Amino acid sequence: GVWRQTRALLFKNCLIKCRTKKSSVQEVLFPLFFLFWLILMSMMHPHRKYDEVANTDLGPLDTSVLVNFVIGYTPPTPLAREIMKKVAFDNFEDGLITEEYLSEEELEEASLLKPSSFVGVVFKDSTSYQLRFHDSIAMSSIYMESR
Repeated sequence: GVWRQTRALLFKNCLIKCRTKKSSVQEVLFPLFFLFWLILMSMMHPHRKYDEVANTDLGPLDTSVLVNFVIGYTPPTPLAREIMKKVAFDNFEDGLITEEYLSEEELEEASLLKPSSFVGVVFKDSTSYQLRFHDSIAMSSIYMESR
């Protein structure tokens, strides 16, 4: 029956392990070696905690780097329009160029046309968003874990 076949298979595997001692020892020692190596590397580069930084006045923003800078956003909801209006006109004297797009695909196409001076903002809901740069996505989060 099944028990006899299982016992024969276990016996066969034990014979193979006994006859190939070198590979059997390697099967046990290599994972232990790599585990030791990972522990050693993590001890060499410990997790650092940084102290809190006090609030300081950073001075005026240099707006010369923001000339011809375009911020595209989607979806064009009234809340998104209000937020982007505040970003463009309340924080900068000259105002930034803001463009609204109907979908994320249109936003990505626009970022391909003007990659160096374009940043996309995708509003997920009223409290979260994603920044889209030409070659990456930046998540908005107050709580960032250390890598």
